[in-house]
Amino acid sequence: MRRHLIVRHTTEYQYAEPVSFGRHRMMFRPRDSHSLRLLNTELSITPAPASIRWMYDAFGNSVSYAEFEGERAMCLRFVSEIDILHYEAAQPTDLLLNSAQRFPFAYDAEEVPDLQSVMRVHRPDPDGQLAAWAVNVARSSDGGTLSVLVGMMETIHRDFAYLSRPKAGTQEPVQTLALGSGSCRDFALLMIEALRSLGFAARFVTGYIYTPGSTNHQGGGATHAWLQVYLPGCGWVEMDPTNGIFGNRDLIRIAVARDHRQAVPLSGSFVGTSSAFLGMSVSVSVLGAEAETALAY
Repeated sequence: MRRHLIVRHTTEYQYAEPVSFGRHRMMFRPRDSHSLRLLNTELSITPAPASIRWMYDAFGNSVSYAEFEGERAMCLRFVSEIDILHYEAAQPTDLLLNSAQRFPFAYDAEEVPDLQSVMRVHRPDPDGQLAAWAVNVARSSDGGTLSVLVGMMETIHRDFAYLSRPKAGTQEPVQTLALGSGSCRDFALLMIEALRSLGFAARFVTGYIYTPGSTNHQGGGATHAWLQVYLPGCGWVEMDPTNGIFGNRDLIRIAVARDHRQAVPLSGSFVGTSSAFLGMSVSVSVLGAEAETALAY
């Protein structure tokens, strides 16, 4: 299925007094792939920066930096708009190698050096609670690799309460386990670290979710997070534990990273008094191009 979508992402910082701004790092622009074609992109920043520079990070993500030269203001506003063709691609599970059909399995020795950084557990699990939870979920499956993955995704989707949390930051996985609730970022990190404890290669994904009226997706109206798991023969497959989505249905990928802190959509600094910062607001709209045209009139 192909959809023509327009994503508008607005972030606004408010201050109690005029402040100046340091460098700001942005991850708004997706890379073309067989599942996403970028037709057009626009970026508006107020007040206007002195320069915007583009680069690729260690994961091949498109990253931009805005530099400001001393201009002071009480509001800093970023508006990113991307015009894309999104292709819903079926998960290539029929390509899963025979050697990886059952859990546990071993990755090919030639791939391990490239996967090692996303196979290691990176978040604290001092009492082994996360590892024990992951093992219990795996044991409740029929032992098939895909059953383990889907079972864990569905367990999080079913048993954990989704809570929208606009403030920056992500809960530690053991905290999400204890609370039984979290945001999309929390659920993605929980599943990533749980899978890593079982020996899977998994990485963090940031982007947006399309929420047409026929769906009950959580996470609309803001940035969204999910994960990718590497399977022999299949490559990277996408899983969204917040919504129980296995595949890229309605998921608009912007960037991937080993750690969630490497995939922050927007970060930066200001120069002013410690009490100057009043708050930040974020809004995201994902509309079909036809709906966007209708709204324009």
